[in-house]
Amino acid sequence: HGASGRWVETVCVDLADWEATEQALGGVGPVDLLVNNAAVALLQPFLEVTKEAYDMSFNVNLRAVIQVSQIVARGLIARGAPGVIVNVSSQASQRGLTNHSVYCSTKGALDILTKVMAVEHGPHKIRVNAVNPTVVMTPMGQAAWSDPQKAKAMLDRIPLGRFAEVENVVDTILFLLSDRSSMITGSTVPVDGGFLAT
Repeated sequence: HGASGRWVETVCVDLADWEATEQALGGVGPVDLLVNNAAVALLQPFLEVTKEAYDMSFNVNLRAVIQVSQIVARGLIARGAPGVIVNVSSQASQRGLTNHSVYCSTKGALDILTKVMAVEHGPHKIRVNAVNPTVVMTPMGQAAWSDPQKAKAMLDRIPLGRFAEVENVVDTILFLLSDRSSMITGSTVPVDGGFLAT
């Protein structure tokens, strides 16, 4: 901790590389709260899905979540400390979106992984939830949804008629990390303007 009692340590690593991730996070800790937010969206029509896109997508969007969560959960359990893990999923986990077959698959897998993690970690007082946003106006979201016609087709399916701002997702994550959600685990929380209700 610095003089202010707060410090940030940045660790840069290619999460698709299991060995590099293990090495980079080997000395990290203690971690009480984890947000798994790294993801890639490699969009291809189903008939053009490549092995490379599949491997990269599952390695980053699912396998890295397993690996990083293992490291953090082991530390929590060893310390006998309660903790919270939030996985950033997507509305794409529960709806089919054109050209998103691999992305949707990784997020569907992430939702059920979240539930299994919650079941196994509950006895250790570790809560695990997912947040499932609609399109968020990050650089990745803007790149994928910049075409006005494509954006309109999605917006027409969202009752609130807009995409999410980063703050909408952050506020939900902060709630799930806080003691105000102390009875919530194994949940997928949509931040989707009603998309999944339609």
